[in-house]
Amino acid sequence: MNIVIIGAGGVGGYFGGKLTKAGYDTSFLVRSKTLEAIQDKGLQVKSILGDFHVYPNATDNYDIIKKADLVILSVKSWQIEGIAHKIKTLLKPDAMVLPLQNGADNANRLADILSADQVLAGLCRIVAKIESPGIIDHFGYEPEILFAEMDNSRSERVIRIHEIFTKSGFKNNISSDIQRDIWLKFLFISSISAMGALTRSVLGVMREDVFIREKLLETAEEVVNVGKALGIHIGKDDIKNCFKIIDAIDYNTTMSLQRDMMESKPSELENFNGYIVHQGDKLGIETPVNDFIYYSLRPMEEKARAARR
Repeated sequence: MNIVIIGAGGVGGYFGGKLTKAGYDTSFLVRSKTLEAIQDKGLQVKSILGDFHVYPNATDNYDIIKKADLVILSVKSWQIEGIAHKIKTLLKPDAMVLPLQNGADNANRLADILSADQVLAGLCRIVAKIESPGIIDHFGYEPEILFAEMDNSRSERVIRIHEIFTKSGFKNNISSDIQRDIWLKFLFISSISAMGALTRSVLGVMREDVFIREKLLETAEEVVNVGKALGIHIGKDDIKNCFKIIDAIDYNTTMSLQRDMMESKPSELENFNGYIVHQGDKLGIETPVNDFIYYSLRPMEEKARAARR
């Protein structure tokens, strides 16, 4: 199986590196400094589970997609449409595209542009970041990928991918309800990420402040209300479990959306709290806390995007 990883950040760098280390035909589609670094010195992963160094094929030429059997998207959620349009005419009819970024509707957005048969649904659990181009620092969680067909059918191709991931040495599972699993992670990530950007505080400060904790809880309740209206199997017990995780995470944790906004970079605000706000408007569901968070941060987001143009 020919595998192409688009992006070599914490997600793509770690999982793509493990696939390369296991000997699979893996290529990275990356740009600029990351491309130069991997071509010159390979890909280095510093991990709490053991460091490793590999020398994968790396290119910025999208024609590499023409030979891909599996494309793993590890870019930010706001980049999905742009990537999908670039690879649309290059994908083989039987190629598979697996999105691993945070967000509730990534697979659906891909399916709106690509052939629906080419899209799988997925998510990953990992705490990792780019230390410098070509060097990944994995410093939390046992890395895991959950994935499935969009209709949750147990197809031969997802079983094959499961075998490849397992042989590559990282935890993975074929989900029996991938939309629920995606929303469970979305519940966690959207409840704390933008609030961290708004307060400029680490997670420990937010969860121990009585007022902020209540707002985190209200944010999560609004996410669940929207999810349920969209037919997702999610409820109040999931909020309780989400906060058990929040309370167990390292005090000094920050989320990638928060770090991006604090560094004046484009973030996933629109795909997290913005998504809940817009879906709430469509469904007639009030989302006052997400409204406040989203509209308070949106000017900063727009400034970051304008600077990028």
